[in-house]
Amino acid sequence: MPALDVLTLGNAIIDVIAHTDEGFLVAEKLHKGSMNLIDEARAEDLYSRMGQAAIISGGCAANTAVGAASLGARAGFIGKVKDDELGRIYRHDMNATGVRFDTGYADPAGPATARSFILVTPDGERTMNTYLGACQNLSPDDIDEETVASARIIYLEGYLWDPPAAKEAFRKASTIAHAAGAKVALSLSDSFCVDRYRDEFLELARNGLIDVLFANTHEIKALYQTADEDEAVRALREEGFAQGRFVGVITRSERGSLIVTREGTQTVAAHPVDRIVDLTGAGDLYAGGFLAGVVQDRDLVDCGRLGALAAAEVIGHIGARPQRSLKDMAQEEGLM
Repeated sequence: MPALDVLTLGNAIIDVIAHTDEGFLVAEKLHKGSMNLIDEARAEDLYSRMGQAAIISGGCAANTAVGAASLGARAGFIGKVKDDELGRIYRHDMNATGVRFDTGYADPAGPATARSFILVTPDGERTMNTYLGACQNLSPDDIDEETVASARIIYLEGYLWDPPAAKEAFRKASTIAHAAGAKVALSLSDSFCVDRYRDEFLELARNGLIDVLFANTHEIKALYQTADEDEAVRALREEGFAQGRFVGVITRSERGSLIVTREGTQTVAAHPVDRIVDLTGAGDLYAGGFLAGVVQDRDLVDCGRLGALAAAEVIGHIGARPQRSLKDMAQEEGLM
């Protein structure tokens, strides 16, 4: 099989995106900016109350793979969909972006392909309500050793820590990757996810099981249980650098990002945007751009600049997948 630059593992989810206002969130008892896990009945009820929606293939790790591929990386994705209408659309969309996606379909008797109902307020903030459905069926059996070992870096989303079988798939893939000399990256995904699994995520950082940690300011502060960003960054440095190769990447919206290494902390400016339409996928695409830079052996600050460019593109329109070639954009900006 062909070698991969970036292989991502995560929840394969169809995004159902609609604009709304603060009042709707209050009426539905939704915490703005959060990700809520819901059952199928709640999914159907919420969908019936939402306004006109766009239906787009998504999922954090899948978006990251698409972003990396758009910058020229050879990317693959491992995730689970059912052989239903949405599942077939999802598989087509992934392969059409140039991302290799050949994970087997979920049990036909099991739940439907996952959906995330994303409510976007006028400031571009998104509140996600996710029915995990078939993607919860990802298991160690879906982790092909040859595929994982062929990748230069594997990327795992923190949301995989919810289903126990997916967590074991995560651990299996990490073990295979490190044995093959590859790097392992982890995104914390969501501050509520951090609250559920704080001790386990800290163990991964302390024990050298991950090489690159992605988090936004809310997630890193939740990880270290502090309201102070500087204190969280100091704690991150103290936790991760016994292994010597650890990199922490903290995204800070319009304030750009921080790249934390043993040598110090570097600031990368946000890429300018004309108008923020939808923040969905900003962190995912930043990670895709950053990892594309890593596999091209670029300086970490240049990796951050590619990440910032990818994030800026995706927040300028609805949906978490780039609508322009990120490689073309990077060349226009002199980044490639």
